[in-house]
Amino acid sequence: MAQHIRKATLLLFTQECLKEYFDKFNFFHVGCFKATLSKALGVGIIGGSLMVKIPQIVKILKNKSGKGINVFSVLLDLFAITAMSSYSFSSSFPFSAWGDGVFLGLQTLIIAVLVMHYNGETAKATAFLSAYLAVICTANSGLTPLHVLWACQAMNIPIVLISKFMQAYTNYTNGNTGQLSAATCLMLFFGSLARIFTSIQETGDTTMITMYVCSTLANGMIVAQLLYYWNVDVKSKEKIKKRS
Repeated sequence: MAQHIRKATLLLFTQECLKEYFDKFNFFHVGCFKATLSKALGVGIIGGSLMVKIPQIVKILKNKSGKGINVFSVLLDLFAITAMSSYSFSSSFPFSAWGDGVFLGLQTLIIAVLVMHYNGETAKATAFLSAYLAVICTANSGLTPLHVLWACQAMNIPIVLISKFMQAYTNYTNGNTGQLSAATCLMLFFGSLARIFTSIQETGDTTMITMYVCSTLANGMIVAQLLYYWNVDVKSKEKIKKRS
């Protein structure tokens, strides 16, 4: 029982901080405060990631449509998440620094398959699902060299930007955000913002930190569009009411 409790505490405290807090009663240790805050944020982000894209999935299922969702953008997003998770796993980074990628990847995969299905490409969706599962197994089996995974992770920076710019362009050309979920976009923005701090604190990996900075800026752009088109739709409805 004591071992399980100790393992649980390590989700929030490092070995050094356990000694500082519970042996020396040094509750004002700056380094431990940062480390504990980072781990707490990481655990919170992982918990939140369980639901981040569920509103998007529900919206697609409810409307039986993937209208307004750029499927290529979703696939690029999936590649970025998969590369980050596989690289972090193989690099033995703390789970609190990347665990949300597991759940975000699963939800993004579901979105990609659903959009393909509702676009009338069910056979393509099935083939893609099979191919993706084969890739993910290979990437995390230990057979893939770390330098290959690092290269994929480094590619995430332009991929994340291209992915979000493609979705932003789709929103612009459509004049609305279609089936995009506001809740999902907001959670992705705040999640990537918090990940900047946890990546600095727990990994020190420049590539990961840069990726999350770019991701935050790109997600912020999508959120700005959501707010803009939301206001446009409200004003349009008000004009229609006045004419009636």
